Amino acid sequence: MESKKVALIGASGFVGAHILQELLNRGHQVTAIVRNPEKITTEHPNLVVKKGDVYNEDAVAALVSGMDAVINAFNPGWDNPNIYADFMTGSKAIQAGVKKAGVKRFITIGGAGSLEIAPGMQLVDTPNFPAQFKDGATAARDYLNILKEEKDLDWTFLSPAIEMSPAHPGERTGLYRTSLDTPVFDEDGRSRLSVEDTAIVIVDELEQSNHIRRRFTAAY
Repeated sequence: MESKKVALIGASGFVGAHILQELLNRGHQVTAIVRNPEKITTEHPNLVVKKGDVYNEDAVAALVSGMDAVINAFNPGWDNPNIYADFMTGSKAIQAGVKKAGVKRFITIGGAGSLEIAPGMQLVDTPNFPAQFKDGATAARDYLNILKEEKDLDWTFLSPAIEMSPAHPGERTGLYRTSLDTPVFDEDGRSRLSVEDTAIVIVDELEQSNHIRRRFTAAY
């Protein structure tokens, strides 16, 4: 596989840190864009760490200029009381900055809340959806609707499996199945994927471009 120059936004986060490791393990050249560079303790000849403001599209454009692709793992934090507004503002600024920089390939990680669990019924709108994740999941759903109107970028939006939490780290198996707008369930009726395998899904998409201008999901 030919090495790509990849900007990874949110490289110190729960998902972003695993994507960073997967990219480096596969020989890609990574520019990690984070709020707090000191959180990136990895040292690697193919890694450059840069401090960035994702709410400023001009700053984003300058940081990602010259890249082959941008992977966006930005999350303003589940405990952020303004997560909805911050997620929408940051996501739109990142998208605009990537376009301004002239980078065509854009992969972004959203949430599982926009997946349809019944015709016309998205997970985030179900009565038992956890209240603490509602605002963030709604923001990711609403941003997906904005991204669907994007005509210039070769974008991909990944909705992770329904079960992928820091409390349940898994192993790196490389095994997963994909779907577009409905969750992938296993024989136990669960939609789950370790964060390690979620990182594989993202980097596989970078290398294979199977879902251009589409949302998809993956689970065991």
